[in-house]
Amino acid sequence: MEVPRVGHSVSSPTSPCEDMIKNLSLDAIQLCEREGNKSLDSGIAEMEELPVPQNIKISNITCDSFKICWDMDARSKERITHYFIDLNKKENKNANKFKHKDVPTKLVAKAVPLPMTVRGHWFLSPRTEYTVAVQTASKQGDGDYAVSEWSEIIEFCTADYSTVHLTQLLEKAEVIAGRMLRFSVFYRNQHKEYFDHAREAQNNKMLPSVKDNSGSHGSPISGKLEGIFFSCNTEFNTGKPAQDSPYGRYRFQLPAEELFSPKTNLYFADFYCMYTAYHYVILVIAPKGSSGDEFCKQRLPALDIGNNPFMTCSEEDDGQLVFHHAQDVILEVIYTDPVDLSLGTVAEISGHQLMSLSTVNAKKDPSCKTCNISVGR
Repeated sequence: MEVPRVGHSVSSPTSPCEDMIKNLSLDAIQLCEREGNKSLDSGIAEMEELPVPQNIKISNITCDSFKICWDMDARSKERITHYFIDLNKKENKNANKFKHKDVPTKLVAKAVPLPMTVRGHWFLSPRTEYTVAVQTASKQGDGDYAVSEWSEIIEFCTADYSTVHLTQLLEKAEVIAGRMLRFSVFYRNQHKEYFDHAREAQNNKMLPSVKDNSGSHGSPISGKLEGIFFSCNTEFNTGKPAQDSPYGRYRFQLPAEELFSPKTNLYFADFYCMYTAYHYVILVIAPKGSSGDEFCKQRLPALDIGNNPFMTCSEEDDGQLVFHHAQDVILEVIYTDPVDLSLGTVAEISGHQLMSLSTVNAKKDPSCKTCNISVGR
């Protein structure tokens, strides 16, 4: 695929740039970055005859691709050889004004039939708002370009990870999950005030709340799924939960069968790390037929509760349920229904409150090769 010769630059409808083109091709699309304004010697001349794209439509949006099409005046349509697509992350008005801004992206595509698919994890991230505008261009005999005016600016937002992307994450997590250890309880640490409020204002129940933005940026449960976080990891030498916790000095603990049984479904939700050697796997337990179950069925890969590499529930010959968890990952288990405190006990832990290990709104390390896949982070 040819790289268009753009003298100094192509002016952008949203931000100025400078003479630089990266030859990153994908089908008929190339990626380049630009600064500066049009000048007489820039190698790009403006011609009124070239039609300006109208009525731009964005469709088939995924976490790292979208389709784009538009209407054009038929005049001089046959002269169009290329499209210039100006793509920028939508500016966050609350962002730190001293923070380095994202480099705007110019896509240069040959004039193919519309709609055209734009795909690329190096410039598209999931759950991110973008602006897009389009020019038509005609390559001249000397290699320069004549261009139309820019179209109107359209806004759109990329999607979450699909089940295909989550399955890729699941497969990477399987590699490091390690051997299975037996466990018998789920537990949740919080401050004393949390449990006092549950008793006094919530009819002795812990209620589901919306999951925060920790983990992968494209996770379909962040900011959407309601649930209660629990842990089940045990210490290798004792077979019991650790006495340290980053979330509070009081621990609610209940038998594992109260949350996890053949009456529940299990889903894989995420795999991430926070610039450390520790890796986290998020699992969701949902009572069959519940609203949480229906949410997960549409978005998350389901796991066999008796045969998966992360957390299992199996029945012995005498009817007793036996539970195991993966040794080499930290499991964060979300239960999607309210939990009555009468099902377990609340007691103060003897260890330390290790705040540095908290994963509340923790951002995933985008450079980790163990837990990232080749889509937007």
